[in-house]
Amino acid sequence: MEYLTEAVGKRDITNEPLPTVTVVIPIRNEERYIAQCLKSVADQDYPAYRLEILVVDSMSDDRSREIVVEFGAKYPHIRLLDNPRRIASTALNIGIENASGDVIVRVDGHCVLEPDYISQCVRYLQKTGADNVGGLMRAVGESYVGKAIALVTSSPFGIGYSKFHYSQEEQYVDTVYLGAFRREVFDKVGLFDEELVRNQDYELNYRIRASGGKIFLTPAIKSWYITRNSLLGFWKQYFYYGFSKVRVLKKHPRSVKLRQLVPPAFVLTLFTSGLLGLFSHVFFYLLLAVLWGYLAIVLFSSFLIARKRRWRYLPVLPVTFISLHLSWGLGFLWSLARTMFSRPSPQVK
Repeated sequence: MEYLTEAVGKRDITNEPLPTVTVVIPIRNEERYIAQCLKSVADQDYPAYRLEILVVDSMSDDRSREIVVEFGAKYPHIRLLDNPRRIASTALNIGIENASGDVIVRVDGHCVLEPDYISQCVRYLQKTGADNVGGLMRAVGESYVGKAIALVTSSPFGIGYSKFHYSQEEQYVDTVYLGAFRREVFDKVGLFDEELVRNQDYELNYRIRASGGKIFLTPAIKSWYITRNSLLGFWKQYFYYGFSKVRVLKKHPRSVKLRQLVPPAFVLTLFTSGLLGLFSHVFFYLLLAVLWGYLAIVLFSSFLIARKRRWRYLPVLPVTFISLHLSWGLGFLWSLARTMFSRPSPQVK
């Protein structure tokens, strides 16, 4: 039996056995990225005989499945599973139900792991006693727009103080990017909610915390997330994030955070002051004040980022900030309106 060879922090973990780990990767149409993702997982410094890699495919119609099969021929601990329902939460649950590991590590086909990613996950699970540990969502872009998106989503003003996007401090948090879970956590709180197309990670982490569990964030767990390459794709992504958030809040009203309400409140303020401004100069001036104040902050934040990184991104950064806030806010409000005004389904007696 192998053991971790390092004492971390105040807790001695040198005598704890090395657990088996199952990596679950839900994918659909990821032929552009899945090879580098799988290569980064297969090349981990964690012992391969203690590692299982389950790729759960939502019936891709590109070369994703073929690429996974090719990797499986080279790395026997990689297996391909099917997800006919084509939902990420369902794919994750299929992976968990088929997993043999003591630790479940959730990975996206859109990301690349550092070679010590799994070792660090196991180390911090044992060090902290947390139920779930994770690192930062280090965003990287492949195009000019993609790199601007990465800069905006790594900014507290852009992402609303969600700490796994930018914090360099180790701390207990409400949620993390991806995550490494103790297997018994799912026996305690259940699997991912299959009613959620997005935000399933946040919802699961809320249930873990509500049950008395802890979520730990550390920059030592390193991975890289590849952003969308267009503003349209970015807009759609965050519109549906906002849209799905309402369902989470409906299930768990106490899970709401102030940062999640700011974008819809901003959009609602623009809409109502603009509409009422047609009848009253007071609301028209309110609209102008909100717009000018917001644009001033956007330009100032864009200037700070461009000065720190590269000036060439300055022209697109304001548009990216605005796309992020408006898309998330509109998605949230659209979902809220549908929830409030939709008729309940008739009950069958």
